[in-house]
Amino acid sequence: MPVALDCLLLDFDGVLVNYARHLRVRHLADTCARTPAQVHAALFDSGLERQFDLGLHSASYLQQLGDALGVSISIAQWQDARIAASPPQTGVIERVQRIAQVMPIAILTNNGALMAQTIPRILPSLAPMLEGRILCSGELGGRKPDPAVFLRAVERLDARPTRTLFVDDLFVNVRGARQAGLLADTARDSRSFGKLIKRHGL
Repeated sequence: MPVALDCLLLDFDGVLVNYARHLRVRHLADTCARTPAQVHAALFDSGLERQFDLGLHSASYLQQLGDALGVSISIAQWQDARIAASPPQTGVIERVQRIAQVMPIAILTNNGALMAQTIPRILPSLAPMLEGRILCSGELGGRKPDPAVFLRAVERLDARPTRTLFVDDLFVNVRGARQAGLLADTARDSRSFGKLIKRHGL
């Protein structure tokens, strides 16, 4: 008999969207007249993106990114590049919309705080159900798969770990969620997501 759930907690990149880092890098490079290699080095090789995921303030992050590239990077430029690299998984979104009619949904993502403002633009059909329920690692003081991050997330959502179903495309994150006491499993596309929610009676 499936457990009655308080919340469906979803990863963003790899579950709700097919994130393509190279498209993000290329879009930002075109925007600021730099090469993709320069943008990749400034964001990822430098460790700046990971610092953002761990809580670096958005203004400091954009300042450091701009300094590394020798240009000013606006929030709009950053968001546009992220949106261009994040095509929604339509089949998953449709299933989540149906679930959101009967129970709360939320997102837990390893991303900096700017993503909480950006995700509603990427997933406009889910935005009304996600208001105040997009949790970024940059605001939680750690990254998945740290079990403490999952416990902070469910506390913010006023949910019980044992009554929260977490879905991620990476098993390492699923394992961290299970260690925190959550129900958790992997899904990477509409088919696998459909099978998962059926197993849990959703």
